[in-house]
Amino acid sequence: MNAPDPGLVAATERSAERVSRQHEVVRALSALLPAHALLWQTEDTVPYECDGLTAYRERPLVVALPETEAQVAAVLKACHALQVPVVARGAGTGLSGGAMPHALGVTLSLAKFNKIVQIDRQARTATVQCGVRNLAISEAAAPYGLYYAPDPSSQIACTIGGNVAENSGGVHCLKYGLTLHNVLRVRGLTVEGEPVEFGGLALDTPGLDLLPLIVGSEGMLAVTLEVTVKLVPKPQLARCIMASFDDVRQAGDAVAAIIAAGIIPAGLEMMDKPMTAAVEDYVHAGYDLNAAAILLCESDGTPEEVAEEIDRMLDVLSGAGATRMEVSKDEKQRLTFWSGRKNAFPASGRISPDYMCMDSTIPRKRLADILLAIAEMEKKYGLKCCNVFHAGDGNLHPLILFDANDPDQLHRCELFGADILETSVAMGGTVTGEHGVGVEKLSSMCVQFSPEEREQMFAVKRAFDRDGLLNPGKVIPTLQRCAEYGKMHVRKGLLPFPELERF
Repeated sequence: MNAPDPGLVAATERSAERVSRQHEVVRALSALLPAHALLWQTEDTVPYECDGLTAYRERPLVVALPETEAQVAAVLKACHALQVPVVARGAGTGLSGGAMPHALGVTLSLAKFNKIVQIDRQARTATVQCGVRNLAISEAAAPYGLYYAPDPSSQIACTIGGNVAENSGGVHCLKYGLTLHNVLRVRGLTVEGEPVEFGGLALDTPGLDLLPLIVGSEGMLAVTLEVTVKLVPKPQLARCIMASFDDVRQAGDAVAAIIAAGIIPAGLEMMDKPMTAAVEDYVHAGYDLNAAAILLCESDGTPEEVAEEIDRMLDVLSGAGATRMEVSKDEKQRLTFWSGRKNAFPASGRISPDYMCMDSTIPRKRLADILLAIAEMEKKYGLKCCNVFHAGDGNLHPLILFDANDPDQLHRCELFGADILETSVAMGGTVTGEHGVGVEKLSSMCVQFSPEEREQMFAVKRAFDRDGLLNPGKVIPTLQRCAEYGKMHVRKGLLPFPELERF
């Protein structure tokens, strides 16, 4: 008689454990939530199996959709008592797998927390629930001549809670800062369901300043429910320069030259030729298809300030070798220039079955170096890559084009992505800028941070979440994973993720 297949036995045992655990969790949460706010059937939970990083998927055990803060607290308390992992989810637009579910855990959807609590015109603040869309804040503040500055490309859909989790930026973050620089207060719940608040409405708050710790913590330390953000006056005027370069090194050097001249543009973005072609075919923004790279340089403020800054930037760009420069004539043309940059991701989706958007940061002076390195990687891995950068602060967004239905292409895409991240670190940068680590960059974290540094990160995690139940297996790689990665370097994306367990 043949011995049973060990793999089949293990799979059967995992399936049995999942079913048993699911029944236990459903029984507990059914007493806390209305029937329509609890999903566990396969057809209901499949839509939650990934975020914007669709290459990696996991079906959650249960999806909870609470409608009140009391319900959120009750769910957290029940899960903590059962020692069930919890993954908080906003709009699911993240690009690093930060909201990928735990196979034996609860996905806590906060989509119903979408109310704007208050717009304070005098204090120039907005207090909103975590599920409010980024753009909705500016829409609500517009009647008062105010807006919320951080503007990720996904701002029409992404939520402020997700922005806090990832410390999101946007095309205007060079002048106005990231989410961290525009948030005053975050209110939420601990893993045990207890109220917690970070920051405040005053200039300073008593005790340790933990607001910078929660912003960018990727849902690992607390569950965000409400956020108070800064609002800024809408500028009287904004104009944008579209500058073409026939050499990527000249374009990269032009970015550094603008900053060196003491100019801080409202936005300073860069796109390479493949990205420009993809975008122009999609939105018809009037981009120069012959340019090796184009820069979008924006100035905002009073008419006098804008006129002076535009003239100064034109001088710098001309001296840096720009072959063509066009200044927006009116607001419609300015928005048209930016429409291409804002639609870079969907434009890439039109020309490839799938893409993986990387997110690293390098010193501005190395922009040309990384573009040239990526061009060599395209040959090495046999895949195309379109590049769009927040050039002003060195934040890269290379989009690797591939077909997820081809396992070999996915594997080469993972290798390509790891190479970009680790080359960025070698150039003096970091593996992430605004998309977070999630599960996507776990292995590359092993390259940037030492075992001692990673242990310090785990110590912070334990201080907030001793049992490792909030979004486990994300952001901080285990010693075991880093040891395996060191042996197989540069093999990236080892799946299934061994860290989707408690540390």
